[in-house]
Amino acid sequence: MTTQAGPSRDILRFTTHRHLRQRILLSILSGKSIRVDGIRSDDVQVGLRDYEINLLRLAEKVTNGSTIEISVTGTSFLFHPGLLPGGNYTHTCHIGRSIGYYLELLIPLAPFCKKPFEINLYGVTGEEGRDMSVDMIRTVTLPHLHLFGVTDGLELQIKKRGSAPLGGGQAVFKCPVVRTLKTIQFLEKGKIKKIRGVAYSTRVSPQFANRMVESARSILNRYIPDIYLITDVYKGEDSGKSPGYGLTLVSQSTTSSIHSSETLSIPNPDKPQTPEEIALNATRLLLEEIKEGGCIDSKHQWLISLLMALGKEDVSKVKMGPLTSHTIQFYRDMLSFFGTKYKLVEDKKTGEVDVSCIGIGYSNVNKSMA
Repeated sequence: MTTQAGPSRDILRFTTHRHLRQRILLSILSGKSIRVDGIRSDDVQVGLRDYEINLLRLAEKVTNGSTIEISVTGTSFLFHPGLLPGGNYTHTCHIGRSIGYYLELLIPLAPFCKKPFEINLYGVTGEEGRDMSVDMIRTVTLPHLHLFGVTDGLELQIKKRGSAPLGGGQAVFKCPVVRTLKTIQFLEKGKIKKIRGVAYSTRVSPQFANRMVESARSILNRYIPDIYLITDVYKGEDSGKSPGYGLTLVSQSTTSSIHSSETLSIPNPDKPQTPEEIALNATRLLLEEIKEGGCIDSKHQWLISLLMALGKEDVSKVKMGPLTSHTIQFYRDMLSFFGTKYKLVEDKKTGEVDVSCIGIGYSNVNKSMA
């Protein structure tokens, strides 16, 4: 059964390529068709990029009955969403963006499939400055889903690492289905009790990972004793096609609030970065993230806000650090798709924001009936 778009008033219209992922995501969840125009119409190279077309193809692959119409120039497209059957999939991601770019679309959809969801993704496992790496998603994003009752069978396995620009990595994402999401009250951020981290390297000396661990410890040891940083060195076939290295750090508080940071090497032969520079940068970013406060990592504000809105018809409250511009735009889009309004109470001293909303009672029962 496919949902046919009614008159043109039922199609939500947007412009520009920004926030494309979240609009495709909300379109599938709400069942509302979208039309996006003016995609890079002023650029030298107009229209959708290859990785964005790849993302649309992925959305088409994991749904049943979706249709996509892209204009000849690629500056506009029409998307009619289908249903989420679940099951097993394989997808080769475009190397223009890392696997994390694609997982950010899949993770909020997977719990609402008809059957448990599993997908093999091939491509770049991490890229500096654009998307979350697979390590960040495994250690930070998935524990955030646990808060809402998505637990048993939720995992992300990193089979092969693939650094930018050529990739060659492989990750397997598995997710169970849930009937409804739990509501949450998460207002106590607690004190930081432990820091964990992964230093990894591909196609470079294994010593790079050890050097990153030592440099990170030189700063972190001043704060708390419970620090455990592991090295993850990949060799041969499992190390992808490009040399690279990086460090992902995660702090956990007494109330299980999680903050994270990561820095990855940039492929630049003229000005190579030392492992020490990478580690010190990641460490400073983690301390800044903790200083911003809140119970939720800044990169996950939008995801938590979405899951709060999809929960049972009850009030969910979460304390967040200062809201990012991405989160604010996400709230505007949530109003367009679901009519959801968020109540924001800002603490003038700390800049922290108490975010609350009433869940819409989004249920998975219609998927299993369809």
